[in-house]
Amino acid sequence: MPRIVGVDIPNEKKTYISLQYIHGIGRYQAIQLCKSLGLDPHRRARDLTDEELARIANQIEETLVTEGNLRRQTQQHISRLKEIACYRGMRHRRGLPVRGQRSRTNARTRKGPRKTVAGKKSVKQLR
Repeated sequence: MPRIVGVDIPNEKKTYISLQYIHGIGRYQAIQLCKSLGLDPHRRARDLTDEELARIANQIEETLVTEGNLRRQTQQHISRLKEIACYRGMRHRRGLPVRGQRSRTNARTRKGPRKTVAGKKSVKQLR
């Protein structure tokens, strides 16, 4: 498995798909990267030479924010929102959807498993 920017990319997949395993590189960015370096994006990753891998790694380090730096940057942005106590920061702090999604129902991914609250007992049950 070729290793680029600290990430093992799959051998059997095409180059532009393999590059997407690096956090911060999507489909468009991967294809543009291959074009700028003059590589065929449809070639398998196992067919890349060491020199081509070095060129790819060098280009990524020079032009893109990826992996640990990108994750750190994202966390810093979120913590800044929390510190200034803006609406988005408060939603992050409370673990609720941030981008305007419905939260009365359907927010299970952000809110976690249901916490059932007992309802009021009716007058008939008390007798």
